[in-house]
Amino acid sequence: MVYIQRREVFSAAHRLYIDALSTEENERLFGKCSWNYGHGHNFDVWVTVKGQVNPETGFVMNLADLKALMIKYVIEPLDHKHLNHDTTFMLGILPSTENLSIEIWKQLAEPIAQFGAQLHCVRVVETENNAVEYYGE
Repeated sequence: MVYIQRREVFSAAHRLYIDALSTEENERLFGKCSWNYGHGHNFDVWVTVKGQVNPETGFVMNLADLKALMIKYVIEPLDHKHLNHDTTFMLGILPSTENLSIEIWKQLAEPIAQFGAQLHCVRVVETENNAVEYYGE
């Protein structure tokens, strides 16, 4: 089994807020992340794909194809958007980095499988100190 990775970057805003809770409860749970207008990040998304090396191409998957999938299914829908309002696949989902990594997985798993590879990990880096990895489990 061989693992390949690709990184893409997007900028987006989000607000962590649960409507059923009071403003005070939201601020206690989410701190400044709950403030009215949200806040933004420059997110790094690392996608790891695994599979056997194709004896003809020498690739698990052509990285140009992986790049194209990431642009289509992740960057175009999310870049310079507000995750709470502007993104189809995040609507109605609390846009924590954990949930974002799960939803990105859902967007990419099948398109990657069509290339004969398997999605192994989605890693979303929110800040230089905070990251989430999701393995589809």
